[in-house]
Amino acid sequence: MASPDPRYGAAELERDLSLVVDFAAAYHGYVESRVVGCHDIVERLFLAFLCEGNVLLEGAPGLGKTRLARTWADFFGLEFRRVQFTPDLMPLDIIGSSILSADGRGIGESAYRFYKGPIFSNVVLGDEINRATPKTQSAFLEAMEEKRVTFLGETMDLPSPFFVIATQNPIELEGTYPLPEAQIDRFLMRLFFRTPDFATMKEILKAVERPGIGSPSGLAGTMAAIEAWRRAAPCIVVPEEVENFIVRLVTQTQPETSTVEAVRKYLRYGASPRCALGLWRASRARAVVDGRPNVSFEDAEALFANLANHRIILNFDAEADGVDSAAILAAVLSAVRREYRGSA
Repeated sequence: MASPDPRYGAAELERDLSLVVDFAAAYHGYVESRVVGCHDIVERLFLAFLCEGNVLLEGAPGLGKTRLARTWADFFGLEFRRVQFTPDLMPLDIIGSSILSADGRGIGESAYRFYKGPIFSNVVLGDEINRATPKTQSAFLEAMEEKRVTFLGETMDLPSPFFVIATQNPIELEGTYPLPEAQIDRFLMRLFFRTPDFATMKEILKAVERPGIGSPSGLAGTMAAIEAWRRAAPCIVVPEEVENFIVRLVTQTQPETSTVEAVRKYLRYGASPRCALGLWRASRARAVVDGRPNVSFEDAEALFANLANHRIILNFDAEADGVDSAAILAAVLSAVRREYRGSA
């Protein structure tokens, strides 16, 4: 963690915390008045924004995944591009390509000019990302982790901030290609859309004719909030016991060393160190949004499943017994909570 500026005192920290809290409140009012019934997902997406992390949205068609991603980008005033993934989509359709072009007067020597693809945007929505071939999916790998792309040996930086929000449909398997583990691990969170209940469905019907609340922040307001977060983040206290708690949550998903029976029985591989780092960052962001200068056990507990559910790999016994990742992560959380709550 970077050392805070010695000139940055309690008054400056309180000012920046207040700015981020107010910005988060405006965000929730704007987005949740336009996309109904997914409060937790809206909250997690804001934390991903602060952490500059990528998000995988999973759910059946028609639940509002694309609408939420577009509304999210609209509020922040960020440049938004949507890529509809199909089996015939090629990497150059995402990154861009060089095209032979003459000068404007039509005379002289022609030259190759690079035309940027949709990846050169602040927010890239990869719709139904599992419909593309592994070769095309790999075009996102460097962008998601390094915030840059390499084309013909030349490295080009992507806009800052940069986010990938991808969607996939878990119930339709024909013509799809499962995402490789290396790419899934680059998503900070995987969030699940659930079918709305009766009351939520009625709210959705009413929201169609009702004008939304608030207005977009605009790029200036967004960058001010990002700078406030970056100044405040190094001053957010993560107690050593909470850090140990985060590390223990992740190490307990490793089947070779875990003391949790469900992990040893049903997992092939556990969560990566990237999960622990992401949980540490997201817990700080959750504390800041709540207006607190310190991280609590509850912050890590609330976010653990969102950051780990796509990073653990089940074995055949889990499939045969009908055990899913949620049940295993709940067992891990329960075991670690019992271990640490006595010293909290």
